[in-house]
Amino acid sequence: MTVRVFGIRHHGPGSARSLRAELESWQPDTVLVEGPPEGDALIPLAADEAMQPPVALLVYAPAEPGRAVFYPFAAFSPEWVAIRHALAAGVPVRFVDLPVAASLGEERDRRDHHDPIAMLADAAGYDDAERWWEDMVEHRQDGAGPFAAIAEAMTAIREGLPPPSGREARREAAMRQGIRTATRAGHDRVAVVCGAWHVPALLTMPTASSDATLLHGLPKTKVAATWIPWTHRRLSFVSGYGAGVTSPGWYHHLFTAPDQVVGRWLTRVAHLLRGEDLDASSASVIEAVRLAETLATMRGRPLAGLDEVMDATRAVLTRGSDVPTALVWDRLVVGEQLGAVPDHTPMVPLQQDLSREQRRLRLKPEASVRDIDLDLRKPYDLDKSHLLHRLEVLGVHWGKPEEAAGKSGTFHELWRLQWEPELSVSLIEAGMWGTTVATAADTAARERADRTDDLGRLTALAEQCLLAALPDAVGHVMRVFADRAAVDTDVAHLMDALTPLARVLRYGNVRRTDAQLVAGVVDGLVARICIGLPVACASLDDAAAAAMVRRIAGAHSALGLLDRPDLRGQWTAALHHLLGISSLHGMVAGRSCRLLLDLGVVPSDEAATRLSAALSLGEHPAHAAAWVEGFLSGSGLLLLHDERLLTIVDRWLGGVGDEVFDDLLPLLRRTFSTFTPPERRSIGERVRHLDAVTGAAARRRQAAADDDVDHDRGAAVLPLVSRLLGLAPAGGGARGE
Repeated sequence: MTVRVFGIRHHGPGSARSLRAELESWQPDTVLVEGPPEGDALIPLAADEAMQPPVALLVYAPAEPGRAVFYPFAAFSPEWVAIRHALAAGVPVRFVDLPVAASLGEERDRRDHHDPIAMLADAAGYDDAERWWEDMVEHRQDGAGPFAAIAEAMTAIREGLPPPSGREARREAAMRQGIRTATRAGHDRVAVVCGAWHVPALLTMPTASSDATLLHGLPKTKVAATWIPWTHRRLSFVSGYGAGVTSPGWYHHLFTAPDQVVGRWLTRVAHLLRGEDLDASSASVIEAVRLAETLATMRGRPLAGLDEVMDATRAVLTRGSDVPTALVWDRLVVGEQLGAVPDHTPMVPLQQDLSREQRRLRLKPEASVRDIDLDLRKPYDLDKSHLLHRLEVLGVHWGKPEEAAGKSGTFHELWRLQWEPELSVSLIEAGMWGTTVATAADTAARERADRTDDLGRLTALAEQCLLAALPDAVGHVMRVFADRAAVDTDVAHLMDALTPLARVLRYGNVRRTDAQLVAGVVDGLVARICIGLPVACASLDDAAAAAMVRRIAGAHSALGLLDRPDLRGQWTAALHHLLGISSLHGMVAGRSCRLLLDLGVVPSDEAATRLSAALSLGEHPAHAAAWVEGFLSGSGLLLLHDERLLTIVDRWLGGVGDEVFDDLLPLLRRTFSTFTPPERRSIGERVRHLDAVTGAAARRRQAAADDDVDHDRGAAVLPLVSRLLGLAPAGGGARGE
């Protein structure tokens, strides 16, 4: 009987290549792999042609799906190579490690972390541990096994360190127990594949009783396991077992390239750049290859590594630019590859239903970002929209809605899709609500409605249910909303709730959903808002007034969506009532007047009169400035189209004293900053024209006054005026006598 322990580095392409050569040469009759024993029953699925790495074993607690552990495998993972070899050779293969059922139930103990690779690199004179390991192991192309040397090096390092304790000691005890089980089963050639650090602990076997003592009394948790697709991008995060590979795309290339590793890689870089309409000629590729190899020679490396390849890419192919270099790193070095699992992989019913819907709607999960444009007039696209919104209700954020700028009305919906492996856990968590996406979303929405008292959240939930085509849930949410709103006297809360409900009513027909469940609630809501608005607007400070203006504008827009004359009449009457309140904050008064002016309820003459009164000398400058902000904020077109209003504002600004102008300047700047640059420029030109017109008019009035003189009548009194002033000519006195 022979037991060989192969010390590897998790997700190391050189380790995987050397291990494959060793296994093919030695032909073990059983293979033991460091991994969760709960995954043993799932190992045969790795032989399925539909199983495409990267994938991960997901082990979770069904009662608390959020408590889960991922064990990712890439094509270049030595553990994956060992599993595929055993399945192809028809020999047993098992996972040997501490069961997840035990580790989920125990507190993770804190232990000293030793980096053996850093120690070996330092001994070899390297200041970069990663570079040393890649030079010695990962970049080797000869397939020669370094496992004896690794075992010797790890043994030497561990001899100078305290023995492992806690969870680490229990893990190694569990691995040794797995070896004992295999030898008792009569296997003659046992191959053990584990992290290099554990090799010395598995070569020297203590007594079975001591290991049993270490493993006695471990806490246990009921767990389940499944395979899920993984991504190269997720391998680049320290979020899974043995993960944290900074360059999974590069490692995949190192493992799969048959020869000319650097040349093939830089050719891929050139293809990527050309696909982005960037120049990358064959001559540039040749120059980049030469540069990378020269750099490797100068740096004393056996093969050009990622550093040399990226330096050559930046210098030659991207011409020193950061943007295309970052693109190469993101698309190729990290990579966008998404794995796949067979359809018959164990899944919770909710996962199975989502998988069926994805196939039916041809919405394939992808690791890369994908934008889709849905035309809601098409049944097929509408079904896609319903699915994505239902997943949003369940907290499975596969897609993110985007603004449909430039599209035709409400009939288009844009989504940005990206499948992340963690969404599989979210699906498992959502499985508690139902066995299909539709029923689970309906149940989850009802539960959320029952647990919230916030009217804004309830209306947002109702809108979400409408978008997801969950009419029963909409009805339940609206009944809960009506109950909550009946006892809520805060008009601000009611106004916040109006906008989502208005969207529900306005866009219900577009999505072919019955939204009339909302209509009755909206009628009562508008009535209560209109009655309570004057009280809600009383005694507001500047911050509260600004918040109220935003709410008034939101309610105004919401009622505009509904196009209901009866509701609009109630609303305009409430705004008109506000204008009659003398103590109303200037910002609220100005915005109310502007909204009524835009509707045509307040004529332009009345608006000019109210503006003139607000800016009169009797009003405090701060109140006047707030009125202007409420009246004008958001658009300067009003001043361009109505010269009377522009003249009133211009005269007021010109008459503001120096002592208060500095205090008003921030508020005025805030108001006029909301105008577009063309609007501000046009207003300046109009004001300049006003000044010119005003000056010309003054001169005409003066000229007219000068011309309005009767010279004949003036001549008759001149002699008398001359005598009074002592200017009469000689002899003039006898004539006057």
